[in-house]
Amino acid sequence: MNYQFTIVVPVYNEEDNLQRVENELLTYSKTALVPTCILFVNDGSKDNSQNLIEGICERHENFNFISFKENRGLSAAIKAGFDHTKTELVGYIDSDLQTAPEDFNLLLEHIGEYDLVTGVRANRKDSFVKNMSSKIANGIRRAFTHDGMDDTGCPLKVIKTDYAKRIPMFKGLHRFLPAMILLQNGKIIQIPVQHFPRIAGQAKFGLWNRLLGPLSDCFAYLWMKRKYINYEVAKQS
Repeated sequence: MNYQFTIVVPVYNEEDNLQRVENELLTYSKTALVPTCILFVNDGSKDNSQNLIEGICERHENFNFISFKENRGLSAAIKAGFDHTKTELVGYIDSDLQTAPEDFNLLLEHIGEYDLVTGVRANRKDSFVKNMSSKIANGIRRAFTHDGMDDTGCPLKVIKTDYAKRIPMFKGLHRFLPAMILLQNGKIIQIPVQHFPRIAGQAKFGLWNRLLGPLSDCFAYLWMKRKYINYEVAKQS
C-alpha cells in the first residue's frame, strides 16, 4: 500500500500496554483520513516489550519496528522515528495511550495548511502535581520561545516529514518541536484533543523531567536559535 502517514510509537518498558496499543492503532488505521502505517521505536526496554512488538509486526503488514541497543530517551526515540519515516507525514503518540489515536484525524484535517499540528490535552486526567508542573514548565518555555503553544508536552502531533527531518534533535528537545518548526519559517497550530488516565505501566518522568529539566533545555534552544542555519535555493543547475 502507498502509505501517506507514519505514526511513531516510542516504547520503553510498556509490556502491559502493548496489546491495547495494537488494538487501538489497528482500529484507527482502518478509519484514518489517509493510508497509515505504524513504527514502533523500542528505546532499550528491559521487559518483554520487544517480543510483543515483534509479534504485533508479524501479524500486521502496516506495523514495523526499530529497536535501540540501549535506552537513549524519548527525544532520541522520536528522532529515530523521524529519520526512518518514508511517508510525507509523520506523527507520534505515547504507548501509554493517554491520548486517543482517533484524534489524529482532528490534526490531519489541518495539516494541509500547516506544517505542524499539535494536540492540546483537554481536561487532563493527571495528578495535581503533574498538571501544575507541566503548566509552569510550559509557561517558562513560552517565555523563551514565543511559540504561543499551551501544551508542547502533548504526545499527539502531526508534522510534514520534510520539516521533521530537518529538526536538529537533542535530549529534551521533543518539548520544542513547534518552536523548531517556526525556526524553519513553518506554520503551526494547536487543536484540543482527549486525555485519559494511565491504565497500566509506570510513568517515566518525574518532577525533574517535567519542570527543572525543561528550564535548562530552554537555554539550549536559545543557543540553537542564534546559530540555526536557514536558507532557500533560488536557482540550481
